[in-house]
Amino acid sequence: MFGQIVIGPPGSGKTTYCNGMQQFLTAIGRKVAVINLDPANDGNLPYDAAASITEIIELEEVMEKLELGPNGAMVYCMEYLEKNIDWLKEKLKSLKGHYFIFDFPGQVELYTHHDSVRNIVQLLTKLNYRLCAVHLVDSHYCSDPCKYMSVVMVALSTMMKLEMPHINILSKIDLIEAGGKLEFGLEFYTDVLDLPFLAQRIADDPNLPPRYAKLNAAMADVLDGFGMLNFHPLNIQDKHNVHAVLCAVDKANGYVFTGMEGDNLAAVLGTKMGETDWKYNQAAAFHEMYMEQDGEDVVADDDDADY
Repeated sequence: MFGQIVIGPPGSGKTTYCNGMQQFLTAIGRKVAVINLDPANDGNLPYDAAASITEIIELEEVMEKLELGPNGAMVYCMEYLEKNIDWLKEKLKSLKGHYFIFDFPGQVELYTHHDSVRNIVQLLTKLNYRLCAVHLVDSHYCSDPCKYMSVVMVALSTMMKLEMPHINILSKIDLIEAGGKLEFGLEFYTDVLDLPFLAQRIADDPNLPPRYAKLNAAMADVLDGFGMLNFHPLNIQDKHNVHAVLCAVDKANGYVFTGMEGDNLAAVLGTKMGETDWKYNQAAAFHEMYMEQDGEDVVADDDDADY
């Protein structure tokens, strides 16, 4: 049994990703079930949820009854799910043979400081669910060196905490320069090429205190020392790009090595199993499509919205 857990801060596009990935997987012939584990999601989800945590607990109800803020209530909900994991086990048991997408909450502390999500994932792994974490972050953070440094630190902290195969995604790549023009090519950010150099650029900002510059330099040394990070650019409306991300996920969770019957990619992409009709260098291709060139916005025509 294979699947992916979808995580990332609020507004990063997790729910949209789940919807788009569900459509793509269904189109290529996989039986897919999306499990909503975000108690803040109301009933107006864009995807068809095979099961939802709101069947047993809701965030607003917890906030009202226990007089908790949204973050504290979310932690309580995850602890409640961990204690009542039999509910989830029964739901998944009834969906045997499906490929699973788990839509998790966005609060960062659930993946960097708290243990419930990790415990839930580890239990699923022991039950022979082969999972990969798909961590989405909004690509517009790349336009601010300080924010980008924070994003990379959170990504590494999450990887270390969850201890599972991990794919990092720069979502909404078609809107990457909405927050400002990038200082470097997109590959600099997707490959996390030279964080000490970026930290020095931050230190050169006269508006920042020296201590702040030293902190960023120390963070850059730690992150650069691990050398574990890279990001996949994603425009969820581009079916070829969704396929590229799915290939990365399938390698991470082991789906590609099972020898299962091939997906019907020809019906969706016009290719046979194993063929690749997207450009190998995704960062370069997306930079060409979406970055400003000679002062003009270059945006490729997109006719791939429908799966």
